[in-house]
Parts: sequence; structure tokens; C-alpha cells
Amino acid sequence: MQGKRNSDKGGTAAAAARAPNASVEHVLSQSATPQQFCAALAKLFGVRPTEVALMRLEKGLLSFLYPEELKTAGSIPVSSSSAVAAHTASTKKTELFNAFVKVKHASIFESVKLIKPEDSDQTEQSTIQKLMSAPVLDAQRKVLGVLQVCRKGFDPANAGPDFTLDDLQQLELAAKVVSNLPFLK
Repeated sequence: MQGKRNSDKGGTAAAAARAPNASVEHVLSQSATPQQFCAALAKLFGVRPTEVALMRLEKGLLSFLYPEELKTAGSIPVSSSSAVAAHTASTKKTELFNAFVKVKHASIFESVKLIKPEDSDQTEQSTIQKLMSAPVLDAQRKVLGVLQVCRKGFDPANAGPDFTLDDLQQLELAAKVVSNLPFLK
């Protein structure tokens, strides 16, 4: 019971620092929709909700479940040689890029305007500077989808802090949690 009292006093960030896996898993597993899950994940990483993407693999294509605006923008073939999400799905490995603008990637989805009240004009026109990508796998290691978190800005310094290996581990845990949620199956 001591751990419970500590998490109540310290807030979400402090609770995550004391018991990262238990807190993250609990908070994320309460999500009933992709929107709720991605909003919770955005808070965990201190990014805007529009800097989180969740894709589901169906018939060889990664389709966006979130952000909403990308649902109708098209799908990513897993066979694509230029899409980071496709590479993540095909290798089943997490990836971290703190200099993402230097990475050859398909940028078609970056051109879609993500209009959210919390975004300013500046963030709508900025590009992905930093990105983490994790496969979402079921218990048999079959790919269900891909989960990505990015930081956008006009340059790396403007985008915020670099992602760390601890961040990548948290993303892997989030991918494990989302693999068990009904909206991804």
C-alpha cells in the first residue's frame, strides 16, 4: 500500500519514476480507444497528441488508427523500402532517431495537416526531428501494428530533448500494452 500512497502524492511523472512499468502499464491499459491510448502516451512522453501515431497491420498494409486525419490519407505497404513504419514492422525491432531529418524516409504523411486545438501554427508547419518506432506484436510475435512517437520542430533544438534508451524501453512497454487492447485486434 505504501507504493500507492506515493503515486498519489507525487503525480503521474513522479509515480512513473518510482515504478515506471507498473504505472505506465496501468495508465495505458485503461484506454478504450486509440485516441485515449495515444493521448495518454503523449502525456507520458511530454509530446503533443499529434506527435503520436498508431497503425494496425491489415493485409500487408499499415493503416492509421491515430491521428484521425491520417486515417483517410492512405496506408503504408509493409514492403515499402522508404517508410520507417514498414521497416519497423518487417524487422520487428524498435528504432530511435534523434536526427530524423537525415534519415531517408517517406514524408508523404508529414504533409497532411494535423489540426488540433493544442497545436499552434508553428507546430503544424514544422517537421519531424526526432522519432521512435516500435512494432506491436502479439504473444506469438506476429505483427499487429506499429507505434510511433516523434518530436516536431524547425530544427532539433526547437523540437525538444533527444529520446533516450529509457524512452525507447517505455515505448516497447506501451506497444506490449496496446497489443492486448481490443481496438487493435
